[in-house]
Amino acid sequence: MRVLASDVILKIVFLFLIVMAVLAMFGKLRMPRIMRRDAARCPACGRHRIGKGPCPCGKGGRRS
Repeated sequence: MRVLASDVILKIVFLFLIVMAVLAMFGKLRMPRIMRRDAARCPACGRHRIGKGPCPCGKGGRRS
């Protein structure tokens, strides 16, 4: 019985997708959310802040 190259490639692709799905499930379990979404916003103006520096509006102050 001959095995076609397309059959082998198809099996490799399916195995890769299954392994990636399993890794994604374990990754979600091990990596909880570090910061809530509300904590990334300025309390004064409501803009999203990137990093730990002060907000560009100047009223938000510095929050870690």
